[in-house]
Amino acid sequence: MAKRLLLIGTVALLATVVASVAVAQKNVDLEFWVGASVSEAGPPPDNWRAYQIVRDRLGINWKIVLLPSTLGDQDTKINAAAAANNLPDLFQVNRDAWYKLAKAGLLAPVDSLLTAMPVRTMTHYDDVVARKMVTLNKVMYGLPEPGQMPMTDGFVVRKDWLDKLGLKEPKNLDEFMTVAKAFTERDPDGNGKADTYGFGAYLESSGLQQAGLGLRFEWVFGAFGVAGTWNTQDAKSFGLNARKSEFLKALQFIKGMVDAKIMDPDWNILKKDEYRARWKQGRWGMMHENFAALSTVANYKDFDKNFPNGLWVAPPPPVGPEGKSAENVLLKNVRVQAISQRAAKAGKLGAIAKLLEWMAHDEGYILLGFGYEGEHFKRDKNGNITVEGIPAEKQWTAKAQQPFTQLRNLVFINTDVELKARYVPFKTNNGRLQDPLAYWNAFRSYPYTDSTGAAIINPPANAADFVRYYSENVMKFVVGQQPLDEKSWTDWVAGLDKLGAKELEAAAKAALTEAGFLD
Repeated sequence: MAKRLLLIGTVALLATVVASVAVAQKNVDLEFWVGASVSEAGPPPDNWRAYQIVRDRLGINWKIVLLPSTLGDQDTKINAAAAANNLPDLFQVNRDAWYKLAKAGLLAPVDSLLTAMPVRTMTHYDDVVARKMVTLNKVMYGLPEPGQMPMTDGFVVRKDWLDKLGLKEPKNLDEFMTVAKAFTERDPDGNGKADTYGFGAYLESSGLQQAGLGLRFEWVFGAFGVAGTWNTQDAKSFGLNARKSEFLKALQFIKGMVDAKIMDPDWNILKKDEYRARWKQGRWGMMHENFAALSTVANYKDFDKNFPNGLWVAPPPPVGPEGKSAENVLLKNVRVQAISQRAAKAGKLGAIAKLLEWMAHDEGYILLGFGYEGEHFKRDKNGNITVEGIPAEKQWTAKAQQPFTQLRNLVFINTDVELKARYVPFKTNNGRLQDPLAYWNAFRSYPYTDSTGAAIINPPANAADFVRYYSENVMKFVVGQQPLDEKSWTDWVAGLDKLGAKELEAAAKAALTEAGFLD
């Protein structure tokens, strides 16, 4: 919030800065290809106020083109423009495509622009790790816009069940098993039926970054210091976590959870929607969940209806035998905005910096993020965004108004202003005030294992076979379809090597070193 407060009231300052632009000077034409905030909605209307402000005050004729909704179609459009040497001035691009364009010399270095837009650099580009995502050989060839909120998923427990059974929040893995068994065997909901479990989960993996069981079990691997597929902490220790003996111990602990029958027996076949339906039905008392999926008014209402006195709390994730813990891996997400070399040669870098800086000041930030004040939103006495008193069809979140905020991904940086507008506190059925952001703030106060560098590891040609072999065997280990001991684990790692694991590690290490993630 501190950064956002620095921006309030800076419109006058910005006007002074841009007043030096000669009125008679010919306007600069800029074309931006942007990822729409809502793929089903259209671009801003031709009479959008931002166009007029940018034209009159900044001397820029701004053209906006919405990219296709799928990454594949976006790549096709961008690659076709690159082949014709007709890339737009600024465009959003996924990192794989960005890497190829940068290597081909089609992107402009942007390091020098940072000082030309001091407020935007402070609010958008001050994260050193994010900058590495757009760096090649110590040169930035893109602007790393903040992506999705980080640290959104964590370990939670039913406090009402703990209280009923006279238990405390589990602080380590042994205590977790004690609580899980009690939740499974001691009828914590008091309905006289054996229909509850200690822990609920489902499989949610994401390729090479989180192969195997996926993020709902990362807190277990974190307790053994091996969260995530990759160890990206430094060059010396870099490699697949699967090679570490601690990885075997984490698998053995999860197999112990399965063998003790403290997990919903359908955990390995559940889909996300059924998983969420079941915790709302009171099936288990501990899980790893997304804070918004858990606690916003729309997502919480079914649980609240079924259990008005129910309460989920977010304690620290249980620690392992050596005192280690992690809620999850931290994969910092950025939206890459690239500037074409063509735009640089045309002398447009200054105009691009001027427009981006305007977006970071209060006027541009509010206009692109929330629409027209008084028409799409209001501000309360504390300056927070509210829709109180705004007709439903005119509110900034309404479907009909979505074109006005299609560019909010260029301005949103997860400030208090944005988050309080999106995650509104509310009263539950028993009158308790629930603040969704309290869960998020709890999650991000706990340890995470930074694995952002894994996002730039290029998959090998046999990636599908590699991930399938990795994940299928992990599953067989924990459900008892094959032995889980040192020999079987060693044989499994040898199988990974036959599929090119050592070559993958070498190529990945080179890529992370080139980008500055490994020293």
